[in-house]
Amino acid sequence: MDAALTTMIGLGLVFVGGVAYVTWYKMRVLDKIEQAFAKGYDPALELASHIHPSDPDRLRRVEQTEIDAIIGGQETGHYWLLIGPKGSGKSNMVLGAMAAIDAEGVSICEAHPDLEVFRLRLGKALNFEYNEDTQTGLFQRRDPREGGPALDIERAFNKLEKVALRCHKETKRPLVLVFNNVHLFPNDDAGRNMLLQIQQRAESWSESGILTVVFISDDLWPYTTLRRNHNRMSVISITDLDPKASISALRRMRKHRPYNDADNEELLAETTAIVGGRLSFLSKVSRARDMIAQATRMMQEEKQWLLSQIGLIKDCDDDVMDEQKWSSCTWLLLREFVKIRREQEKERYERIAAGEKVSEDALPLPVIPFYQCRSIMTRTDFLEALDVLNIISIDIKLGVRPDSMLILQAAQEVVEEDGFDDLLQNVRDRIDEIESLHRTAEVTFKDLGDGEKKAVVDLLTTRTGSRW
Repeated sequence: MDAALTTMIGLGLVFVGGVAYVTWYKMRVLDKIEQAFAKGYDPALELASHIHPSDPDRLRRVEQTEIDAIIGGQETGHYWLLIGPKGSGKSNMVLGAMAAIDAEGVSICEAHPDLEVFRLRLGKALNFEYNEDTQTGLFQRRDPREGGPALDIERAFNKLEKVALRCHKETKRPLVLVFNNVHLFPNDDAGRNMLLQIQQRAESWSESGILTVVFISDDLWPYTTLRRNHNRMSVISITDLDPKASISALRRMRKHRPYNDADNEELLAETTAIVGGRLSFLSKVSRARDMIAQATRMMQEEKQWLLSQIGLIKDCDDDVMDEQKWSSCTWLLLREFVKIRREQEKERYERIAAGEKVSEDALPLPVIPFYQCRSIMTRTDFLEALDVLNIISIDIKLGVRPDSMLILQAAQEVVEEDGFDDLLQNVRDRIDEIESLHRTAEVTFKDLGDGEKKAVVDLLTTRTGSRW
């Protein structure tokens, strides 16, 4: 009886201790996630502030006010997608809004092509260990992780939802979770399923007003994926600055450099005419002693990269036919952009000759509707890949333009070279010739008379439905 009583008491203490530990651990998990949204330290914001503690190049765009309201929790009932070309300032605007409120109620997570890495990054952003730091493994077999990262991320969202409900009761405003660079998810079933998994939670959280999700993307395909099932998604399209804003931004950046040419309007206009209104490009040229030389050098680098990706090969071999088909179709589109730019310049010169007052600012990038681009390229499957390569940019209204002014300038130099049209036609004729050879079969007749040859040809024509 003594031994049995001692055993029962010992097991009871272990059971009570185990229940107490599990209860404490679950509460601790929620407290740690809440700390990830507390005012003060945020890993992404801390890193950005450490690299650029007072970045003079950070420009306040017109969209900043709306993004401040989203990050600050004033905009509720929706989740958001910020979409625009690389280097246009999307992430900087979000980080600027976070810095203004000291990251209170906000956390940001970087996407990654490997979903296991994304799982770890989400855990870091939420301060969640996926129950890997629990000691309950001493008393039970560890849960199998056969479901992959999607299952762990779903568990993290379950915990996050409890924290969001608890915080909303206290602050009466939603938490904000930002997913940066979601275009880095693989554009396959796994990546699209991950986007949809996050979107499902974003729909329910925005409807209840407890948490706002913000997606940031450089490419169009996340938008087309989210658009199929969205109900409460709002989209903010971030584009390059217009010519006047570009000059103003470059002037402001240049004033923080040890040079005395920030008020040289002709220099600023000539520089922005080359690099356009991309903030990352303007910041780079503003640091150079000779801005025109730096802009020209950047354009030449872009030209060499463009030729390395879609360079044309005269009299190409059949082994590279598919690659040359891709290149020739792309140059058909780029040549059309160059034609539009020539028409824009011609119209400007005609207006100046007619005595009209015309702005000397850089012309905007030419835009072609998506459906017309399909006809120009004679292909329907190349545009999305070109968007991923940052050769073109597709907006949410399905307008297609060169990804940047540098790309347009580089394409214009190539297209205007002597013999370009002949080279392009040669490549397309060679592709047609190779495809024709692949579709051609040869039949050799031996020891047959003319009548027998005709009979065989008639038989082949009847059986195959082809001409011989």
